[in-house]
Amino acid sequence: MQVKEEQNPQGLEDFAGLSERDQTVIWHPFTQMQTAPLPIPIVRGEGTLLFAEDGKTYIDAVSSWWVTIHGHSHPYIAEKVAKQLQTLEHVIFAGFTHQPAVELAERLLTILPKNQNRIFYSDNGSTAVEVALKMAFQYWHNLGKPRRKVIALDDAYHGDTFGAMAVSGRSAFTAPFVPFLFDVEYIPAPAPGQEQAALEQLQALLSDEVAAFIVEPLVQGSGGMVMYAPEILNQLMSLARSHGALIITDEVMTGFGRTGKLFASHYLSEQPDLMSLSKGLTGGTMALGVTTCTKEIYDAFLSSNKHKTLFHGHSFTANPLACTAALASLDLLLSDETQVAIQRIAHRHAVFAEQLKQKPGVKNIRQQGTILAFDLDVGDASRSYFSNIRDVAYQFLLNEGVLMRPLGNVLYIFPPYCITDEQLDTVYAAVGKLLKQLNQS
Repeated sequence: MQVKEEQNPQGLEDFAGLSERDQTVIWHPFTQMQTAPLPIPIVRGEGTLLFAEDGKTYIDAVSSWWVTIHGHSHPYIAEKVAKQLQTLEHVIFAGFTHQPAVELAERLLTILPKNQNRIFYSDNGSTAVEVALKMAFQYWHNLGKPRRKVIALDDAYHGDTFGAMAVSGRSAFTAPFVPFLFDVEYIPAPAPGQEQAALEQLQALLSDEVAAFIVEPLVQGSGGMVMYAPEILNQLMSLARSHGALIITDEVMTGFGRTGKLFASHYLSEQPDLMSLSKGLTGGTMALGVTTCTKEIYDAFLSSNKHKTLFHGHSFTANPLACTAALASLDLLLSDETQVAIQRIAHRHAVFAEQLKQKPGVKNIRQQGTILAFDLDVGDASRSYFSNIRDVAYQFLLNEGVLMRPLGNVLYIFPPYCITDEQLDTVYAAVGKLLKQLNQS
């Protein structure tokens, strides 16, 4: 069969004027399309670098929304996916199975907390959270003891589908949808100075009506890279469990080495009942989500009564290509080279954090593993996600060839594990120049 290749229906030269062409057909995420500048057209990625249409290069210091843990276009992942593409690209996952899905589940269970027993596949981080919530609610329903309340942390972010939005903090992002979200009780994030308040509020809210307590363990990502200690999270989890509530850890962002260990849960003595995973799972190659659970939760769905079935699925559940990419990413993640790189980045961040302490205009410097964050001290009026300082910092760093995506006045460095010391130095230097510029203005 002959197929006519027509990549460009308008007959335009490849990549020519991508920004302008984009503006006529694309609606971008988290973007006010009327006022946003033209998007930067990227034509190639390699390792930590992104190559733009105009020849400029950018160091991807945020791993492209925290997913490309091994860098862009990794040849090992590409080779594995290309081979799988010629074997099996997809098959319905109800009533069928395949090697990549089974092998990935087996391997994940060997590195996750030991109480995790089953793997449920979906498409992304939001759906991985949706599945965890549905499992939690239906677990109690199947037991004949329905519980309908959830407790979450202030300023949490768990995704943009409706269940994930419901357990996220109420904000401008969720405001249009509040009438459609189920009610959630919130406690303060147990950041330094708020530990006791979090414990007391959780104690006050717990009852036999609470189905689950959901957290982003150790680091709240989109909420401003809020970090807190394993010890206080252990206390909160233990308290919730003493009232029977299930524990959900959303490790979509913190999983796969980001916190210095494979999972943030590995810092804890208390262990979750359910976990949500995505982002670094496939090394950023393609979309895949995972929800894991204990044997006790899984067993509550086993019955001759079909109404106790977990009625959830996606067309691309356990896609063989995505599972293959995840297997290849695991090979790289568990290699000695990557584990050494994670510790190297964490050490370099710690050294730079000490340097930041000496600079004016910086406060609340914090680090967990390969994540380094700090606040620009710009006054209360500029702390909003929509503040002008965010746009100023973002553009300044882009001009320096560094892609960072500030959260309001919060700057953070979240690099691929393949970043070199020289590239880290470039990132640190760009941050230094930004701080100097802000202090002079």
